[in-house]
Amino acid sequence: MKRISILGSTGSIGIQALDVVKKQGFQVVALAAKSNYHQLANQVREYHPSLVCIYEEEYLVPLQKELDGMEVQIVTGMEGLCQAATVPEAEMVLNSVVGMIGLRPTLEAIYAHKDIALANKETLVTGGELVMKAVKEYRVNLYPVDSEHSAIFQSLQGNKIEQVSKILLTASGGPFFGKTKQELLHVGLQDALNHPNWSMGKKITIDSATLMNKGLELIEAVWLFQQKPENIEIVVQRESVVHSAVEYVDGSVIAQLGTPDMKIPIQYAFTYPERVDCDVKRLSLFDYGTLSFYRPDYETFDCLTACKEAISRGGLYPTLVNGANEKAVELFLQEKISFLQIGEVVKQALELSLPYQEVTLEHILQADQAAREFVTQYFHL
Repeated sequence: MKRISILGSTGSIGIQALDVVKKQGFQVVALAAKSNYHQLANQVREYHPSLVCIYEEEYLVPLQKELDGMEVQIVTGMEGLCQAATVPEAEMVLNSVVGMIGLRPTLEAIYAHKDIALANKETLVTGGELVMKAVKEYRVNLYPVDSEHSAIFQSLQGNKIEQVSKILLTASGGPFFGKTKQELLHVGLQDALNHPNWSMGKKITIDSATLMNKGLELIEAVWLFQQKPENIEIVVQRESVVHSAVEYVDGSVIAQLGTPDMKIPIQYAFTYPERVDCDVKRLSLFDYGTLSFYRPDYETFDCLTACKEAISRGGLYPTLVNGANEKAVELFLQEKISFLQIGEVVKQALELSLPYQEVTLEHILQADQAAREFVTQYFHL
C-alpha cells in the first residue's frame, strides 16, 4: 500500500489522482489545497489523512469548523504546504499545485527523501537546475505526470538517453489553432477557456490557448531528459492521441498513444515500473480514422517564442517569462487585459535586466517578483 501526499488535491489533477488512489487501494497521508476548503473537508472525511493544508489563511477557520472533532492536523500557508510535502509517513508526493508556489514544497520533499510525482510545471521551469541536482544528490525518483512528459518517459523505457536523436513534444494547438493575430484581436475569456480536448483548470487552459503551456513543457523537457532545446521539436497533434514521441539515432520513433485522460500518466507515476488496470476509455484508432500533425505558429503565439528564447539563454530567463505569464494570465482572467497582451508582455519580460545571475532559490523568487511587478507597471495597473 503506497502512502501518498497530494498537493493541489481539489484541482483537476488532484481529483483524478484521488480516483486512482481509491481504485488501487493506496493510502493518502496528507492533502493540500489553495482555497476550496469545503471540497478539501469532504476529501479529508473520505481519505482520512493525518495532515491537511489550506494554503490561503483566510480559509483556515472555515476549514477548522468543517473538520471539528476529526483527528487531523490542520496547517496553512507556505510552511503548511511544505509540511504536507514532508510528512514522515509519505513515500511519494504528488505536486499538482498551480504556479510558482510549487517550487519550494518540491525541494523540501526531495530533501526529506520523498519520491516526486510532478504535475507542477513551474518547479522545473524556474528551478530545474536546483531540482535535478537535488534529485541526484538525495537519490530520489522524479516521475513526470504531464501527459506529454509521461509519454516521453514511457517511450524511453529500455533505451539509453545517449541514443536519443530528438524528442517530439506534441501539442493540441488549443482553441485558436490556425488563427492569425488579427483574428485573435478581440477573442474573449470564454473563447480562451474553450479547450477542444482537455478539461483543466482555468490557468492551464489559458496557457494552452496562448501555447505558453507548450513553452513551459519545452523547458521542463530540457531538464527532465537532459536535452538541448534544439533537440526538442514541438508538433501540433490536434486529436491529442499521440502524447509525445522519441526519435533515436537509428531513425526509429517510439511514441505513446492513448485517449486524452490524465488518469493514465498519474497512475503510471504512482505504480512505475508496474502497469495495472486503469479505469479509462480504451483508444480505438478506427474511431479516429486519421491523425493530423502540424508545425506550431511561432509568429502568432508569442509565449511559445519567448519560452524557446528563455531556455536558450538559460539562467533566470525562464523564471522571468513564467512570472510574467502568471501575472498576465491573472489579469486576463480578471478581464483587465486582452488575450494577445499576454504574449506581448511575456516576450517583453525577456528584456528585464537583473542584478544577479546565479540560480539560487532566493534569486528565483526575486526574479519572479520582478517579472510580476514589470507586468503591473507595463499595463499601468
